[in-house]
Amino acid sequence: MIAQFVTSATQKSEWPETTLPEVVVVGRSNVGKSSFINALTNRKKLAYVGSTPGKTRLLNFFDIDQTWMLVDVPGYGYAKMSKSSLEKLGHMMDEYFNEREQIKCVVQLIDARHDPTKDDKEMIDFFKEVSIPIVIVATKIDKVPKTKRIKALKNISQCLQIPLKQVHGVSSTEKIGFEEVLDTIQNMF
Repeated sequence: MIAQFVTSATQKSEWPETTLPEVVVVGRSNVGKSSFINALTNRKKLAYVGSTPGKTRLLNFFDIDQTWMLVDVPGYGYAKMSKSSLEKLGHMMDEYFNEREQIKCVVQLIDARHDPTKDDKEMIDFFKEVSIPIVIVATKIDKVPKTKRIKALKNISQCLQIPLKQVHGVSSTEKIGFEEVLDTIQNMF
């Protein structure tokens, strides 16, 4: 897989002019979006991994094999920024999700160690409402004891009312689950 950073954007005029299908990675702050992107693309530093949550403030576009784009968006649920900054972020996200025709699916990241949050559920409801297909990925599965991993995935499945076979457990540390997620994404094109 050849993955390259293309651009960062805060508004529509900065989006890349391309017709490539886009896969958007979403999730709450600190769920592991950057680590997921790096592991999925097998690149160590493609997406910046910060030590504190809320570092991604832009839409970051990555070209994958010149056949599709991976888009990293800011995490939600972390409000350690000014009200005006939060409003700008909200506008940027609304504009992108409502106006970008290239979006083919969303990869919704959920921390495997916890129940999906209210924000997670609201995001999934939004994507269902606007008919954007969703791939559910349970991150940090390595932090769940092996004997409890299936139970953790079942729990996410039940909380989100999504079939278990559509919930993929991944670990950036153990490098597991990514081929399955990649196959699921590519089957959507």
